[in-house]
Amino acid sequence: MKLSAALKRSPVDWAARWLSRYLPKGLYARSLIIIIAPVVLLQSIVAYAFMERHWQLVTRRLSSAVTADIAALIDIYESYPQDKEASTLVRIASERLQLDVDILHDADLPPPGPKPFFSILDETLAEELRRQIDRPYWFDTVGRSNYVEIRVKLDQGSVMRVLARRSQAYASNSHIFLVWMGGSSFVLLGIAILFLRNQIRPILRLSEAAEALGKGREIEFRPRGAREVRQAGHAFLEMKRRIERSMEQRTTMLNGVSHDLRTILTRFKLSLVFLDQTPEVEDLKRDVDEMSRMLEGYLAFARGDAGEQAVETDLRLLLQELQSDAERQGYGLALDIIGDPIVTVRPDAFRRLLFNLVANAARHGDRVEISANHETRWLVLHVDDDGPGIAPEMREEVFKPFVRLDEARNQDEGGSGLGLAIARDIARSHGGDITLSESPLGGLRATVRLPA
Repeated sequence: MKLSAALKRSPVDWAARWLSRYLPKGLYARSLIIIIAPVVLLQSIVAYAFMERHWQLVTRRLSSAVTADIAALIDIYESYPQDKEASTLVRIASERLQLDVDILHDADLPPPGPKPFFSILDETLAEELRRQIDRPYWFDTVGRSNYVEIRVKLDQGSVMRVLARRSQAYASNSHIFLVWMGGSSFVLLGIAILFLRNQIRPILRLSEAAEALGKGREIEFRPRGAREVRQAGHAFLEMKRRIERSMEQRTTMLNGVSHDLRTILTRFKLSLVFLDQTPEVEDLKRDVDEMSRMLEGYLAFARGDAGEQAVETDLRLLLQELQSDAERQGYGLALDIIGDPIVTVRPDAFRRLLFNLVANAARHGDRVEISANHETRWLVLHVDDDGPGIAPEMREEVFKPFVRLDEARNQDEGGSGLGLAIARDIARSHGGDITLSESPLGGLRATVRLPA
């Protein structure tokens, strides 16, 4: 099925997929390509047209003029009697035509030499020599960089050797046009790069502000840049205000609900105190305590970490406090911290995250270890236990609210099923996540990965 679908793709689809795979993903790089590609294409077309039209035309005319001068010299040498060395002809050629002429007696033409890679002058000069002189000839445009040597076989068995400056037969100043074109292109591209950088910077600032909002951090942001970017910035600020207003309303509502429910539970507890302490009353007390713990869990999950700002926190101090709490509750907690202990988190929310993970590990194992590594831009924290662990196919299910692996577990012994859900919610609100894997201790490893 996939093969048949691939065969049905047109060449345009294949080209689009190839471009999407190899083109840069960043807006800045793509914008530069959008600017550079047309400029390079346009200049290539202009350079090609210049080479084809102007350069070849000028070279052809110069070569034609030099060849005509040589043909005239040959006609003069063969038509009019003169001395053997043709001194008069040599003088006229040097003074009037700027050609260095020499007559070689009893000489022959040298063998053809190698042609240069870029042989526009060779082709043009050879064509003009065949058209105007129509005699055996030989020329060299490589041996002497500033001169062109031409030899023509004469009727008397001698050879006329002519040295002409390259500029007489070749448009040698054409590189000036190419230099100006290349230089102006670099200037324009430099201006375009600076302009694009200034246009991309407000978008990056907007991205940083959105990321900081997701992590609960405050950042100074003012919409700048082009009109569309400013519109997006104002829309972001309006969204930020709505989110903050919604969180404030939710916090107010939860505070009211928690106050009313706690008041009722407190009345229940007071009423049970004045009753006879029978086994039934003890069961009611346990139910009220369990209800109070479940209420706190539900409210913590619903409240999240609303209203708390991220600040620099000493991770070592926070973990040591957690270790002391664990020791007071009767189980040991080993710590191992590598790297910078200062992290930027919401302290209360992060403490709740760690407490939930440690409580879950202590509930199912006898040995709990925490290792933290903050040597890069990320904080990686592991919570290991030696309990029974969790099957790989169930490691994502346990993060769902109200999910407990042992459904038959007594309510008094288990939690509300929100501990890991609250922990992951807090981790993701910091821009990170929590994953579960097998622990080196034989139980479960909870890995917290947060940008810090």
